[in-house]
Amino acid sequence: MRKSALVLVAILATALVAVGAAGAKTGKSQTTVLNGAGSTFVSPLVSLWTPAIGTAFDYTVQYSAVGSGGGIQAITNRSVDFGASDAPLTTDQFTACNGCVQIPWALAGTAIDYNIPGLVVPKNTNLLLTGDLIAKIYMGQITKWDDAAIKAVNPKATIPSVSITPVYRTGNSGTSYNFTDYLSSVSSEWSSKLGRGQSVAWPAGTGASGSAGVAGAVSNTAGAIGYTDTAFAIANHLHFASIQNAAGKFINPSIRNIVAAGGTISSVPANGELHIVNPSKSYPTAYPIATYTYIILPLKTSNAPALRKMVFWALTQGQASKYTAKLWFAPIPKVVLVASEKALQGISS
Repeated sequence: MRKSALVLVAILATALVAVGAAGAKTGKSQTTVLNGAGSTFVSPLVSLWTPAIGTAFDYTVQYSAVGSGGGIQAITNRSVDFGASDAPLTTDQFTACNGCVQIPWALAGTAIDYNIPGLVVPKNTNLLLTGDLIAKIYMGQITKWDDAAIKAVNPKATIPSVSITPVYRTGNSGTSYNFTDYLSSVSSEWSSKLGRGQSVAWPAGTGASGSAGVAGAVSNTAGAIGYTDTAFAIANHLHFASIQNAAGKFINPSIRNIVAAGGTISSVPANGELHIVNPSKSYPTAYPIATYTYIILPLKTSNAPALRKMVFWALTQGQASKYTAKLWFAPIPKVVLVASEKALQGISS
């Protein structure tokens, strides 16, 4: 073949490759990317949902577990498509978010984790704690695990004389909100001196960042006590206490007991805010430190169709036991599901 012909073939081949590459770039539909940020509490569940949502809709969901406070700020700034928080928005946060809605989309319990070397409890049981004891520990009033008040509710346990290190969340945390909401409900002293909030002036202990940080601190600190989503306690092989509820029963944050707590809701207010801590004694199996967690969406967004599909999937198929059970999340009850679906319809382009 002549040299000029070879050059022509090479030019044609290069042109065909270029055309093919251009076709690959323009002919294939672009995957929708949805960015979210917020709650570390719900992040293990979102991590399970993400690949299933990708398969169902060809969406890429990117979620940053920066804490509830960070999630609220991110959606307020519109630097993400959705935020997630375990604490309901305050009036000021609703105003700052300038057209947002909070939708309950998951339900779980806050476990009280502990690391007590030398503790011996009866087989198939955990350390028993009451709300009053937990409040006094976090107020620095009970400082040893073998305190008489702790031993009184654990008569069959062998409790060593180990100093207590309360571990709390730093920054604005929805898990802290759930925990302090509970403590405010069971302790009048806590309620009057510290109250509930995403962050409070912790009187004792040491701080850690995120649920993973609290779990790590408890795991690595002899005598520590902390509060995390139950999924983090399980993932870090932590022991967690059985907590006395209003009926006087010592209850674990199992799915059955979270379902009982979540079922105490008979109606959902217009703003979606729900409180289920310390249910009355008429719910004898209800775990007392449970919470709904929220997705926060802008009412007007160019990604409205994709967000509606994603959240509807999370509210329905995402509640299946293959996603929730292994993390000890409970399916949300029908009354909350109906209200959440109604709120979701208000999202538009």
